[in-house]
Amino acid sequence: MASEVQAQDRSEPSLVRLPPPQTARAPSEGIVGDDQPSRDGENDAVHARALTPPEGPHDEGGTLRLPPEREDQEGTDQEGEDQHPGQDRAGGDKPPKGLLRRHPMASAVGLVLFAVAAAGGYLYWDHASRFETTDDAFIAARQFAIAPRVSGYITTVPVTDNQHVAAGDVLARIDERDYRVAHAQADAQMAAAQAGIENIDAQMSVQQAQIIANQAQVDQAQASLVFAQQQAARYQDLAKKGSGSVQDAQQYTSQLHQQEATLHSTQANLALAQRQVESLKAQRGNAVASVQQQRAQLDQALLNLSYTTVTAAQPGRVVQLSAAAGQFVQAGTNLSMFVPDEIWVTANFKENQLDAMRPGQPMTLEIDAYPERTIHGHIASVQPGSGTAFSLLPAQNATGNYVKIV
Repeated sequence: MASEVQAQDRSEPSLVRLPPPQTARAPSEGIVGDDQPSRDGENDAVHARALTPPEGPHDEGGTLRLPPEREDQEGTDQEGEDQHPGQDRAGGDKPPKGLLRRHPMASAVGLVLFAVAAAGGYLYWDHASRFETTDDAFIAARQFAIAPRVSGYITTVPVTDNQHVAAGDVLARIDERDYRVAHAQADAQMAAAQAGIENIDAQMSVQQAQIIANQAQVDQAQASLVFAQQQAARYQDLAKKGSGSVQDAQQYTSQLHQQEATLHSTQANLALAQRQVESLKAQRGNAVASVQQQRAQLDQALLNLSYTTVTAAQPGRVVQLSAAAGQFVQAGTNLSMFVPDEIWVTANFKENQLDAMRPGQPMTLEIDAYPERTIHGHIASVQPGSGTAFSLLPAQNATGNYVKIV
């Protein structure tokens, strides 16, 4: 095939005349815009615009090499051809392939990655749907105020703010001299009460001896009375028989009455001694009660003496310390606040999140102050009511009368 190239300028496109093959006819549709191609085989020619080929011999078969700086112009011609889909492409180019055919490996890798991402997303959604989360949570503890139980001047404060203390550590000391004096006085009164009991016990022993003596006198009086009765009966019998005088009979009769009076007197003394024992027993009971009272006062004095040393009842931290040495405090004066080591987290969940929550279930905590730490715990309990239900003035979100349903 012969080709003739007429180039006017290297920067301008050249006109190439290519004679059509003799054995083939031109297609029915024109490329250049003619409605019908010319039937004269010698004058028919295909006109195409092309860049000027570089200097050098042409390839066999009439193939033209286009310089790279003219690729933009070729792209413009390609867009022109796309605007006329009814026209055939010059040179018989095939339609472009799809993305999957042009990049099969990348498409396969993309599909695999998409499947893996979809499976991972489903697994994450299935795993996350089994948990309940909330940001409305805070750390809570049963903090309380530290206050003395007795009044006095503070002598020492061995702790400072935010210091951790163990159970039994000294937080403050109050002047104890007055309370030592009170303790000594209660101890003396206790000793006096015990001495009173011992005195009563001694009196009871003496009284028992007195009772024994009175009992002996009664026995003696009874024996004398028996002899007097016998004498009086003998002389009265002699007087009746005339063997004795009436005077002797009257004398022994009088002695009989005296012995009877003596017996009654000794019996009365015996009864009095016995009643005295009962009185001493009552006095001893009173003395025992007094001893118990004095013992209680002694214990109270000892407690007041121990209260002069303020100690921690459990481990925790001292916060907001206001006590100072030389300060006079009354009983109940706030010295500081105390936060125990036993703390927990109060988490507020919505009602629709509490369906499957039960005490004892494990949970994970994340604290803003320690973002690198993860704390594991468990549900201790679920409060049976909302926070406002236990407030001083609970919220009333409705009006009208409430009906109690049981």
